Amino acid sequence: MKGEFRLPILRKKEIKNMKPEDLNERLIELETELMRLRGKIHAGGALENPGRIRALKRTLARIKTSLREGSKS
Repeated sequence: MKGEFRLPILRKKEIKNMKPEDLNERLIELETELMRLRGKIHAGGALENPGRIRALKRTLARIKTSLREGSKS
């Protein structure tokens, strides 16, 4: 997996300062990465960093929460 581009995990402050369009774009990118990692596990591969899946899921939840809160206002 050397040379592979990884998206950084976003923190609450970073998410709060982003525009909804950017959040939607990042949401799609992170969901794609999560699906790719899950596919690798099901194919029998070992992950370099298994904690990455947990971090991705948490970041996805943060983004979805932020988008939902923004749509209520």
